Order: sequence, then C-alpha cells, then structure tokens
Amino acid sequence: MVLNVIIWLIVGGIIGWLASLMLDTNEQQGIILNVVVGIIGALLAGWLIAPLVGAPTINQGDFSLVSLIVSLLGAIVLLGIVNLFRRGAVR
Repeated sequence: MVLNVIIWLIVGGIIGWLASLMLDTNEQQGIILNVVVGIIGALLAGWLIAPLVGAPTINQGDFSLVSLIVSLLGAIVLLGIVNLFRRGAVR
C-alpha cells in the first residue's frame, strides 16, 4: 500500500514535470507543484478523457503506456486552464 502511494507520487511528479515542460511553465513550478499538477491532471483526465478513449489513468492503479499518456493529456489540459486564468491566454 505504501509503495503504491510512493510510486503514484513519483509518476505524478514526472507527468506534471513533462506537462510543465511542454507548456513552458517549468521555471514557475517546483517539485511539489509538479506532483500536484500530475495527480490532479490525472484526476481531470479520468473524468474527461478516459471515458472518451476507454483507457484508465494512473489514479486508477494502472501504469500502462496508455494510462500515462491519458494522465499527461489531463495534466496539459489542467496547466492550460491555469494559464488561461492566470494570464488571460494560453501560451
């Protein structure tokens, strides 16, 4: 159980970091915010993207390539929404 949470945090951090690199917000974020973005982005993907493609996210305990991509897409959408409200436009 504890090992699953640690793996979930690490994978969430990596996903959040990759999403921040893709949207060029990495300089504004630290490690903790990357983990938060990765995990919340995966939750967002579980509600929005996963039903459309029929794939799970990392929050559902599946660490396949498809679930990582869906979770990454959710993190990118989350950062895009945050950038929209923060700056008034998505970069």
